[in-house]
Amino acid sequence: MSKKLTVDGREVSFTDERNLLEVIRKAGFDVPTLCYRSDLSIYGACRMCVVEIEGRGIQTSCTVPPEEGMKVTINTERTRRIRKVVIELLLKNHDRECTTCERSGSCDLQNLSNKLGVKQLRLGKREEFLPLDESNPSVVRDQNKCILCGACIRACKEIQGHGVLDFANRGSNTIVTPAFKKDLSQVDCIYCGQCVAHCPTAALRIKSDIDRTWKEIHNKDKVVVAQIAPAVRAAVAQKFNLDPQKTVQLIAAALRRIGFDKVFDTSFSADLTIMEEGTEFVTKFTEKKNLPLFTSCCPAWVRFAEQKYPQYLSHLSTCRSPQQMFGSVIKELLPKELGTTKENIVSVSIMPCTAKKAEAVRPEFQTNNIQDVDIVLTTQELIKMIEEAGIDFAHIEAEEFDSPFGLFSGAGVIFGASGGVAEAAVRTAYELITKKKLEKVTIKEARGINTLKEIILNIEGQEVKIAIVNTLIEAEKLIERLNKGEVYYDMVEVMACPGGCVGGAGQPQLRDCCSRSGIQDRADDLYEIDVALPIHKSHENEDIKKLYKEWLEKPNSHSAHKLLHTHYKNRKRINSEGLSFGKNSEHALMNIEICIGSCCYKNGSYKLMDKLNELIQKQNLQDKVNMTAVFCFENCSSGPNIKINGEFIEVKPENAEEIFNKYILAKVK
Repeated sequence: MSKKLTVDGREVSFTDERNLLEVIRKAGFDVPTLCYRSDLSIYGACRMCVVEIEGRGIQTSCTVPPEEGMKVTINTERTRRIRKVVIELLLKNHDRECTTCERSGSCDLQNLSNKLGVKQLRLGKREEFLPLDESNPSVVRDQNKCILCGACIRACKEIQGHGVLDFANRGSNTIVTPAFKKDLSQVDCIYCGQCVAHCPTAALRIKSDIDRTWKEIHNKDKVVVAQIAPAVRAAVAQKFNLDPQKTVQLIAAALRRIGFDKVFDTSFSADLTIMEEGTEFVTKFTEKKNLPLFTSCCPAWVRFAEQKYPQYLSHLSTCRSPQQMFGSVIKELLPKELGTTKENIVSVSIMPCTAKKAEAVRPEFQTNNIQDVDIVLTTQELIKMIEEAGIDFAHIEAEEFDSPFGLFSGAGVIFGASGGVAEAAVRTAYELITKKKLEKVTIKEARGINTLKEIILNIEGQEVKIAIVNTLIEAEKLIERLNKGEVYYDMVEVMACPGGCVGGAGQPQLRDCCSRSGIQDRADDLYEIDVALPIHKSHENEDIKKLYKEWLEKPNSHSAHKLLHTHYKNRKRINSEGLSFGKNSEHALMNIEICIGSCCYKNGSYKLMDKLNELIQKQNLQDKVNMTAVFCFENCSSGPNIKINGEFIEVKPENAEEIFNKYILAKVK
């Protein structure tokens, strides 16, 4: 039932909005925020969204539930003054080199400073600068630009269930960091980039490969080849307010003007993926072996599975992702078409995803130290290159893709939306199993941006159960249900980003108030393209048929496996280097090792560590007991994991004192 309150003297209706801020925005008013994200928990740290409530004074609108009859004023002398002072305090500790900043023009802090008319800074500027973390291929972490809003911490925990980042230290020394101030490459970060997508400044940003790309384009000895992922066209169309069906041809034209020699659509290799993965699924489904089959298109999910659930690696499809399949095909077959060598080919993929940058440099995707995909650009980087080149994107003439890999089906296009891989696979698997034509290709139950979708299909009397999940926190819940035998599936599609690739961290960021609807709009655009295309099934793609006839024999053949498949390995042990508490003694009688990896962290390893450390000091056992934190014992079925003199001990944080007395104190006293 609708209720009413007043905002700046105007009556506003509300129903189930979770806070006053949402009511205010729904009514068309704007209140500035830095820490608030509608898809994350409420934090209320930045104090930018303050309003005055009659009878209550100054309140943060994001933390106050709306109530009948409330009288709210947004812009008073006090609220404006508070916001300006908050901005000044944040800028005091902020690296203000805006002209060279990646986020200049799209930085929330910069934009709010301009909107609020902050022209003078009375508090000086930052004097001590911390080093950049550029240790990984996907994300740059710059603590000098961090405003401690906590959005990255919440995104990592609440979207991916991972907890790689957290606050450390206190007061003016507070920072956001991985455990023990490690670099992101030294912990179990999956490089999904959701922390980047939620960061209001450039404290977390995509590692740019624009300069590398320009350098290769200007090298006359190189043939520079681009592939464009399906989700990219939807985001670019949304950014420029264009028809999504035409946008991909505009991108092809823009890339040629930039200087790319050949331009292809990754939807082609998505079709190729379906041929391989569909055949793989049919084989496993027929043999009832290693089910469910997990999809392997998402590199963040693959890395997560290798780190957290290696027992399921035999269930993970051995198919490379469409990016890596196309990279392999380009390096192996295109030199023969062009009369050159693979060393002279520069393969560039344009992706909605930051984790694709890390995927491209995996050793599995290199031959004689030559990467299958040399450079990965995100959608954001593509737009910057178009702008750098001075191209009037909306008004250039559309162009088609190059041969011999120029055709693609609607099944390949919908890969970019959550549920698209499963739907595309079913379109082909159905005809492989039944040998009959599938007339109705749309599977509505697979569509939408819900984090979990479950489908039961009847194929000639055989029941096929499919689960579709996006975000890894939802994937983890599903796997735990599988472990307990609560559910059974034949296939599970997993994508790490909300809504699938259309919600990838490399896409242009959406305004917070419409992020879910914006992601859904992108997905809908891909489904509309599917409808408009002449073919909707991967196995009906004539260029795919030709590729198999001339080079690959048939799906899952030896030739196909060599070029299009890969292998996985247990990657639980991210960093075996221990972190000691105090100075370890050479003459200690006991060594305690405690795992602080993500699984054990969530099960309370930090609390356990603190309690044991407290008990060791209380009993003055520092010289007799060495305690070390390690990043993984590869024993994630339980936790927190602890080793005492090399022996695993079952323990919970609440039992720390009992364990201490039984296994430590009794043996060293």
